[in-house]
Amino acid sequence: MSATLTINGQSIEAEAGSSLFEHAERMGIEVPTTCRKQGKCKECMVEVVEGMQALSPIAEPERHLKGRFRLSCQTFVIADEGHVRCHTMRRGTMRIERHALGLPASRRAIELDPAVTRDGDRILMDGVEIERSTGPIHGVAMDLGTTTVVLRLIDLETGELIADTSFENPQRFGGSEVMSRIAYDTDHPGRLLRRTLAGYLSHAIEKFPVDPKSIYEMVVVGNSTMRDLFFRQSVYSIGQTPYRSITEIEMAEGKRTTTSLAETGRQSLLPIHPRARVYGAPIVSGHVGADAAAGMLAVDLAHEERLIAIMDIGTNTELIAGNKDRILAASCPAGPAFEGGAIACGMPALDGAIEAVMMGEDGGFRLSVIGGGRPEGICGSGLVDLLGELLRTGRMNEMGRFEDGIQRVTLYCSNRPDDESDVYLLESDVNELAQAKGANVAGLHIVFSSFGIDFDDLDVFYLAGGFGRNLNVESSKRIGLVPHIASSKIVQAGNIAIEGATIALLSLSKRQELEDMVRKAQHCRLETHPEFFNFFVEGCQFKPVEPIPCTH
Repeated sequence: MSATLTINGQSIEAEAGSSLFEHAERMGIEVPTTCRKQGKCKECMVEVVEGMQALSPIAEPERHLKGRFRLSCQTFVIADEGHVRCHTMRRGTMRIERHALGLPASRRAIELDPAVTRDGDRILMDGVEIERSTGPIHGVAMDLGTTTVVLRLIDLETGELIADTSFENPQRFGGSEVMSRIAYDTDHPGRLLRRTLAGYLSHAIEKFPVDPKSIYEMVVVGNSTMRDLFFRQSVYSIGQTPYRSITEIEMAEGKRTTTSLAETGRQSLLPIHPRARVYGAPIVSGHVGADAAAGMLAVDLAHEERLIAIMDIGTNTELIAGNKDRILAASCPAGPAFEGGAIACGMPALDGAIEAVMMGEDGGFRLSVIGGGRPEGICGSGLVDLLGELLRTGRMNEMGRFEDGIQRVTLYCSNRPDDESDVYLLESDVNELAQAKGANVAGLHIVFSSFGIDFDDLDVFYLAGGFGRNLNVESSKRIGLVPHIASSKIVQAGNIAIEGATIALLSLSKRQELEDMVRKAQHCRLETHPEFFNFFVEGCQFKPVEPIPCTH
């Protein structure tokens, strides 16, 4: 007999004594590496989801990894039977939102005003020569998320999108949300999170259809922790009350005039031009980071007469409300539940994930599965649909309790005796989702009450990000994930962070507009609000979030 090894959904008869990396090579699966199986680059990670007991003990080069993560070049099959199931950190089938939709007409055309220009064969950065070349001038915009990374390659002379790419953030080995990453970076010397990400970014950039040395500028947006980790800043202060980036602290002390960051291509550890500039867009405050700021630029908030709100639901939900006259912003510590984390059968939006759920009159479930194959788990949009259907049909009450005292609702039964391939929702999962939702609802109530407006006063409610793009709006309103307002006001806008990063890359005047908006925005600290706990408890219930009574 021999063990079975499944990597990224492909299976092979495993050879005892061979590494996971060697098996992946035989299967034609690319595993990122720059040290070629020496255990030095820390890039060839896999997450083992089944069969860890059939693998060799943890080796010294992988002792920095936690939980189910291993270095594939240091992990060997040692058993002659059983099933080992794992995946790399570059699953090409993951659904990652790369585009923005439904933005104002004023965003459709940007007047080109890049920092990098040409004068004959001279390449200039802010008017200063950095290279002699007659070749093309490129830039990269990056949305560095906690869970996913999106890159756009742009021609800086025409504004044309040349290529884009995306992948899972390999820093997940340090934890699924920002507080875990902060703790990991603080406790582990050597900038392992940064070094690992740099390796993955380098591979992605080298696969673009241009010479990496023709990339002369890069704009980076992300939440405060992700951005600061990229620029090798200490993130310890972001994890301690009052949760401020070191750049925010230094600005308050008069040591800097902006929370934005910059370094050269050489300092970035990336294969771009060594004299390129890597610009980290400014953060708003606390955990409201540069990705939220970029979203404000994407929706043209600086010139918006209407009253709008932006909500990007994720492990750390960002919420912004306002217009050209006033901006309020907050971050909501939702955690990874709505991205499939901490849920028994939760998973990212990969092939095999249940993304939509309908319940028929017979009480059976109608499932929509990404990729169309057998269900392997359920992703965020499917969880919202499922909760909405259980609530609609009375199989779950507003407190998140299942009818008849059951503890589990099964969506898919594999008919295997071990139940390992069943897909189900536990009542304990509902509790995790309730708490994530409660934090978001508390943020909505506090921001809107601080502004002195009701939900119904909004003209536009932008649901940003990949999760927001794929939500069923009616299910979201039914369970109280988004405000109970007219669906016509809700725009599922997609990845407005990468859109804002692209605008900042193409226009120095818009970049200055971004800096000005960040200074103008007021930060609502949820944890210090006297009504936070009451709003949170109410938000944990599965019922529509109604407008807040207020006096205008």
